[in-house]
Amino acid sequence: MPGERLRVEVEGRSLELSNLDKVLYPDAGFTKGEVIDYYTRIAPVLLPHLRDRALTRIRYPNGVADKSFFEKNKPAATPDWVRVETLPAPGSTKGRETIDYVVADDLPTLVWLANLAALELHTPQWRIGAHPDMLVVDLDPGSPAGLRECCQVAVLLRDRLADDGVDAYPKTSGKKGMQLCCPVAGTQSADVVSDHAHRIARELEGAHPKLVVSRMAKNLRPGKVFIDWSQNNAAKTTVAPYSLRAQPVPSVSTPLTWDEVEAVAADGRRRLRPYTAAEVLARVDEYGDLLAPLLDGGPELPTR
Repeated sequence: MPGERLRVEVEGRSLELSNLDKVLYPDAGFTKGEVIDYYTRIAPVLLPHLRDRALTRIRYPNGVADKSFFEKNKPAATPDWVRVETLPAPGSTKGRETIDYVVADDLPTLVWLANLAALELHTPQWRIGAHPDMLVVDLDPGSPAGLRECCQVAVLLRDRLADDGVDAYPKTSGKKGMQLCCPVAGTQSADVVSDHAHRIARELEGAHPKLVVSRMAKNLRPGKVFIDWSQNNAAKTTVAPYSLRAQPVPSVSTPLTWDEVEAVAADGRRRLRPYTAAEVLARVDEYGDLLAPLLDGGPELPTR
């Protein structure tokens, strides 16, 4: 019944869960209890990608069909055992000089956030107090282009990045696009990482002008894939791998194999679609964490 609360212990922390039967994905009948269950079960592969990163949440207290809000600052009544880091907030739209960020380093924090209907989890490319340890490019298709064209561009990007000794790992955005995540050394500034991504995007636009666009103007995007190199700006965040997304069904930002990406890129009859929470749990059982190499570091980027 509405308002019902359940006291649980999670790794020694006491949490009060509420409204577990509340439907947050109406088209799928997916409840808040199922959201908490998903995040609990996916935690072993998700938490390493959240650890030591300032977390931006998008909350949907009344489900994905209703209003949402971004949340960077810690919410009211944050438990004292939740890790909070106070960081500068340049360009804050609310005029703040600093923000008290939540950092999700453990399962109790993840369950607490899920109970707040923090469906989407977004992180920067840097760990707290450090330079970026990831280069990320977002592949955004302009209709009628779709995920097949994203896969084609992903393969081009992978091969170009390999020329610089950089490995790339693909994932769906959980919506209409994809991202490539690349481990880097963590010794160079966000400006250096962003400039490198921008340079490669321009190169591929020049080589494949009918498929790729590197400029942000939306009138240039129809039928092409925009390589959003600006994701590497220090103030930007990217949806975390394994995060739920606010779609009609509980889709997930899902790590992919390159075999899957290449197959879709090569064959117009094959389709790639967003995977659901249940499917992602099954994929992790089969593949483990396909993005685990992101946690091991990478090379410095060439500057030229």
